[in-house]
Amino acid sequence: MASDAPVPPAAGAAATQPVPKRRGSYNCGRCGLPKKGHVCPVPGPAAKAGEPPQPQNKPRRALQFDDPAAAEAAEEAVVDAVPLAMAPPLPPPAPGRKRARVEVVVDVEREEGEEADDEDDEGPGWVELGDGRRAPGEVLVEVLRRLAPRGVAAAAGVSRGWRDCARRVWRGAQEVRLRAAGVGPVGALAARCPALARLVLRMDSDVDATMLACIAFSCPNLQTLDISMANSAVNRISGDELSRFVSEKRVISVLKLDGCSSLGFLNISSSSLSTLWLSGLCSLTKAVMNCPNLNELSLDFPKQNNDSTDLVALMDSLGRTCPNLRNMHISSICLCNEAVFALESANLRGLCMLSLVLGSKITDAAVASIVRSYASLELLDLSGSSITDNGLGMICNAFPDTLTRLLMALCPNITSSGIQVAAAQLPLLRLMDCGKSICANPQPEAGRSYFGVLTGGIKFCSKLPIQKKQQPTYQKLIIKHSSLKKLSLWGCSAIEALYVNCPELVDLNLNSCMNLHPERLLIQCPKLKDVHVNGCRDMLIGAIRNQVLNEFAAVEPRLPCKRLADGSKRVHVPHFMIEQLEEQEKWGSPKTQCTVHLT
Repeated sequence: MASDAPVPPAAGAAATQPVPKRRGSYNCGRCGLPKKGHVCPVPGPAAKAGEPPQPQNKPRRALQFDDPAAAEAAEEAVVDAVPLAMAPPLPPPAPGRKRARVEVVVDVEREEGEEADDEDDEGPGWVELGDGRRAPGEVLVEVLRRLAPRGVAAAAGVSRGWRDCARRVWRGAQEVRLRAAGVGPVGALAARCPALARLVLRMDSDVDATMLACIAFSCPNLQTLDISMANSAVNRISGDELSRFVSEKRVISVLKLDGCSSLGFLNISSSSLSTLWLSGLCSLTKAVMNCPNLNELSLDFPKQNNDSTDLVALMDSLGRTCPNLRNMHISSICLCNEAVFALESANLRGLCMLSLVLGSKITDAAVASIVRSYASLELLDLSGSSITDNGLGMICNAFPDTLTRLLMALCPNITSSGIQVAAAQLPLLRLMDCGKSICANPQPEAGRSYFGVLTGGIKFCSKLPIQKKQQPTYQKLIIKHSSLKKLSLWGCSAIEALYVNCPELVDLNLNSCMNLHPERLLIQCPKLKDVHVNGCRDMLIGAIRNQVLNEFAAVEPRLPCKRLADGSKRVHVPHFMIEQLEEQEKWGSPKTQCTVHLT
């Protein structure tokens, strides 16, 4: 019987061994070498009689830069091929350890070959999203373009398709906004973006010349650079380093730097620079800007009593070095009438926006110089100056057809009468800021001196200042304008009565108006969207809510009435007309919702 037949030992051993998994080998079946990227030099088995020979399809490698003739010579040179049966087995991996996965990412630039151009033109195709779902690569690229740089970098690690889409985003990125803590992340990101034109950085660490050198090397086509400091970061860029960077970057047009306290001097020469913003400046020993195409200049000096910057010489040189200047902003406590007179001699006739902030020594004489020098100002900011109502009158007479924004915050010599005149004589006004100009805080009397007799001799003594109990003079303000959109009266504690009738007003700032009486407030602004009432009394806040939100309108009874033809008496509207009015209100234009900000 078959059961009594002896079993060979080999067959018994095969029966006791577990059945291996039925999967292919990772090595070639003819030569024993790994299959990945492999072209087998050993010819295949001979074809049977009567069958045509099958052509050998040699797969092309992913990155093959070798010459075909050299490849054929290499194939002929390979004669010692080890068959799979004779190849030594690979050592098994150590228990408890996984083999490391090595992934090589080759980023071929466009200029290195034509294949990169073809791949970019064809697009990434379909990309796997997970759970068997796919999406076009163009759609995923548009989604990734709306993410932050960290999100795009994280998406590149999902799969090969996502990495290709992220690579396309980096290559086509023209503007990048990044918050970094050193030069490394900025350099790594800039190297991926060959078309980068606008770079906005928010630095958490100190910045020095290394950052400028990295940007100059990695971004050859950069046109806009904006660097701001966060937390306690310090800008250590010197004036010489900044001058060298601007002179080497011949295509840069916008430069904005924050915390420029280490410059020492300013010597910028560029024919392409159109916008220059420098904040945090301190005691410039030299300030020369040779930029013939400069349109906008902003220099911000902090409040320091030891600032030794010569603003008069700076203003005088702007007419020769920057003849096309249109917008200028200078903030410094060293501003005075002499600096404005020097600006008049610079002959900048094309100036449209002038902002001279924190110049407490600027008086009406400087306003007269501004009126004589410029005929088409659109924005005038004299916040922190000592101008009076007469200066406001000169401004209104000089720019009635051009001025759209007027800022006079922190001007203690201005009264409500001057503000009313400015609102009445400037019909194109869109923005008016009179914050903390009408204050009710009485100033203490200055210290006086007297001679006193002490121990038989005469001694000069100083008398302590005396604070008289003066009642503050409250004022009323009436603003009636047809084009005004933003009105700021923050800190005007001397305003007791306020009437605002501006049909286009959308923003009203009444912060810290502590003495404004609720019963003397009237706001008639149908398009009002935001009202700021931080620091006001609760009764005033309730009155403002009642007027702008109309909270009690729904509680009042609504009795539609209509007069007769002869106007003798009122009668109730018929029911069908009530339904018609309700239908018109239902489908009419929605009312603008106003927000009262308490913080």
